[in-house]
Amino acid sequence: MKKFYAVVGNPPYQETIEGTSDKPVYNYFMDETYKVSNKVELVTPGRFLFNAGKTPKDWNEKMLKDKHLKVLSYEQSSDKLFPGTDIKGGVAITYRDQTENFGAIEVFSIHTELRSLQKKIAPNLTDGYLSDAMYLQNRFNLDEVYADYPEVRKLISSDGRERRIVTSSFNKLPIFTEDKQEEDSVRILGLAAANKRIYKWVSKRYIEDNGNLSAYKVVLPKANGSGAFGESLSTPLICEPGIGYTQSFIGIGSVDNRSESESILKYVKTKFVRALLGILKITQDNPPEKWAYVPLQDFTASSDIDWSKSVADIDRQLYRKYGLDDAEIEFIESHVKGMD
Repeated sequence: MKKFYAVVGNPPYQETIEGTSDKPVYNYFMDETYKVSNKVELVTPGRFLFNAGKTPKDWNEKMLKDKHLKVLSYEQSSDKLFPGTDIKGGVAITYRDQTENFGAIEVFSIHTELRSLQKKIAPNLTDGYLSDAMYLQNRFNLDEVYADYPEVRKLISSDGRERRIVTSSFNKLPIFTEDKQEEDSVRILGLAAANKRIYKWVSKRYIEDNGNLSAYKVVLPKANGSGAFGESLSTPLICEPGIGYTQSFIGIGSVDNRSESESILKYVKTKFVRALLGILKITQDNPPEKWAYVPLQDFTASSDIDWSKSVADIDRQLYRKYGLDDAEIEFIESHVKGMD
């Protein structure tokens, strides 16, 4: 039995835990208030609306599928509501009424044009997502590393079990060198001080192939910008076969020739792609799952897209291919920054 006619509040957002990132707690308050009242209006972080942040994914999905829940207001810049704060993912005011059916949120966006675009693109995703062609960082072959460098076990996290090449291991481990030491070596792209991109050499024996080490690919930062809709990507680049990358980056494609990687590079620079990326990307984090509404393309010469054209012309081809109307095109063109 409900005990209150209505609940209105701004519950605690997170628990501060020393030595690690904070743990969200507002989701527990939301669940509990729904138990004591049919009508609940709360001010909370908005990350869950994009299935982002550290709240459990199944809880996020439950909220997005709740037909009794709607968003009254959303502000991406928390400083506008709470001066001096930086709440990643913005702030949401939600209203839940157990007696009303508002229809499930499913996919949230502050832009009605973007919601329209998402619904138009969704039927075309049966041919695949761009995230299907994405590859995470290379990993260590730890058996080979420890056979030659047993002393580095103490420098690798998780008691020496962490196989991912993270920035700290890239900068600390002696297996990475400025100059090529062996004929059968590969280069790894990583970050040095002040987020400067650098390459280091490492024996191929120490590295596991993540699926595109021996292929052409486009590499871009795994964290990019602030999460603002329509912002540019931070200098995506083509990497040749024999180049890997650390956890600071993600790769798109595993293709045999440079021409196809150039097509991929043009595609990710289009306003069309970055508008669709903005459906789910609302923080700096830029992992493959944020690209879930970006359709995969044929990047070969037989594609229905002429990849020899400029990025702006490719945008126009994509608008025609997916049947965007004038309002949707104008929204993208006016809200998404161009990239050469």
